[in-house]
Amino acid sequence: MAEDKYNRKNPAVKRILQEVKEMQSNPSDDFMSLPLEENIFEWQFAITGPRDSEFEGGIYHGRIQLPAEYPFKPPSFMLLTPNGRFETQTKICLSISNHHPEHWQPSWSVRTALVALIAFMPTSPNGALGSLDYPKEERKALAIKSRDAAPTFGSPEPKAN
Repeated sequence: MAEDKYNRKNPAVKRILQEVKEMQSNPSDDFMSLPLEENIFEWQFAITGPRDSEFEGGIYHGRIQLPAEYPFKPPSFMLLTPNGRFETQTKICLSISNHHPEHWQPSWSVRTALVALIAFMPTSPNGALGSLDYPKEERKALAIKSRDAAPTFGSPEPKAN
């Protein structure tokens, strides 16, 4: 990671570097996430589908864009892997995203946001921006297919099917 090009006194940079360190020292079984080598404000992630849901067993790759004012302003999220719940290549509307800054708490982190994203997957979309409502069987099929399309972590894009 190209940390040297960032001002470590900048509150956002300081916070992001703390979160990177925390993610590396305390990994999760449910997700992985790191900033891109060339831009610590843009993260990639891989989440596993929530247990006991039609997404179980799936591996979903996405991007998080942190604003310059992070953690005082919320990130945006985009999924890159077809999943039947969220559109791909589209910023998704969640209460933890930049679509609802009034709900964001500066004490939240990339980690808490990813935990929330996983929890949102099996919920009803209620017409939210970037949401889909595929049938459960199709979501299950996409979960299986996602394992083959999942990128090697650290590569920029999912594999072509």
